[in-house]
Amino acid sequence: MEEIQKEQQEIEKIFIIQPQFGNDHKALAEEAVSLIESVGAAHAGTYFTEIREINPATFIGSGHLGKIRERLSGLPVTVLFNGELSPSQTLNISSALDGKKVIDRTTLILAIFAKNAKTSEGKLQVELAQLKYMYPRLKGKGEALSRLGGGIGTRGPGETKLETDRRRIRARISALEKRLQGLKQRRTLVQERREKQAVRTIALIGYTNTGKSTLLNLLTDADVYAQDKLFATLDTTTRKLTIDGSEFLLTDTVGFLRNLPHSLISAFHSTLESALQCDLALIVCDARGDHTMQLETTLSTLRELGGEVPYLIVMNKSEDLTDFDGYPQGSIFISAKYGIGIGTLKNEILRFFSNEWADVVLQIPYTRMADYTPLKKYADELHFAYEDDGVQIKARIPRIHLQRFSAFLH
Repeated sequence: MEEIQKEQQEIEKIFIIQPQFGNDHKALAEEAVSLIESVGAAHAGTYFTEIREINPATFIGSGHLGKIRERLSGLPVTVLFNGELSPSQTLNISSALDGKKVIDRTTLILAIFAKNAKTSEGKLQVELAQLKYMYPRLKGKGEALSRLGGGIGTRGPGETKLETDRRRIRARISALEKRLQGLKQRRTLVQERREKQAVRTIALIGYTNTGKSTLLNLLTDADVYAQDKLFATLDTTTRKLTIDGSEFLLTDTVGFLRNLPHSLISAFHSTLESALQCDLALIVCDARGDHTMQLETTLSTLRELGGEVPYLIVMNKSEDLTDFDGYPQGSIFISAKYGIGIGTLKNEILRFFSNEWADVVLQIPYTRMADYTPLKKYADELHFAYEDDGVQIKARIPRIHLQRFSAFLH
């Protein structure tokens, strides 16, 4: 009993300041609660504040801060501003709230990333993003950090403590960027080899916590970690998918989030490259949630990353749906948890690739093998037959490259 009480006392309690912009402030506050739970902390209440004009010093103004200070007086809580604060605004709000630790939405998301990163590359990306975010918040001999204390936002993978020496932090950022660049080059070589072998790739992308990992596990008999929490999956995972004898590589990616800070998108650009380089993307949405927002967030994030890929819209968690009006045209309704609609999804994947690829027979004379060799990278060669005057090859070729093989089509 004493151990349970001690553990409960050690759980960080977070109080939300939710600015009101537009009509989605309640949904944003609910999402913040989910983020808090995902990092292993407890929600300690929410203060909604209507913003008519942003206060440069504190964002919300002294009047609101006075009310919040009275409400939180004597309570051991961390204050989450559910938006992005400048370094000075963070310090000023902390001062107005009797020195309480103040974090913003980016700091909280980074803390979740730090908790959930499993691979060495994921940990490096988290540390780099944390250092880049903390760097401008360091003043003097660490005044900003001294106000943070322990807990959320102050620890990351691979770190024993954040250096307060700006020079050392710059050196660490440079070293991390070099290591990640090396990993990117290696990943590029793997991608080029896949393209040469004509391996068809599919990426699961979409809003966080829509069931992408559960769907990956179902389609590929994998054992990828899946949990009903935001950003439960951070590291990219690829597994082989076979549908009626056709083989694909299926990749699960980190989930997106509305208003995801640009710095986080940049930090995880290499992780998200699989979503840009795939032949087909499955955009997974929660059919029971705000699927319109989820789809718009995913598409806008892809545009920000500079990616335009063909996609199918997959509405997951649809096992209890009876009314299918109001969903995007062509949506595929499934339940990864109960295996509903998976046959339809597989058929749509095959239909897409049958329209994009052509199964052909190539007749290559021995005297023209040198002409065929540069084209091999565009073909998935399925079967060889050596004949008297040449080689017969059964191949699968993207239709956009079919004209290149016109001289050899049988």
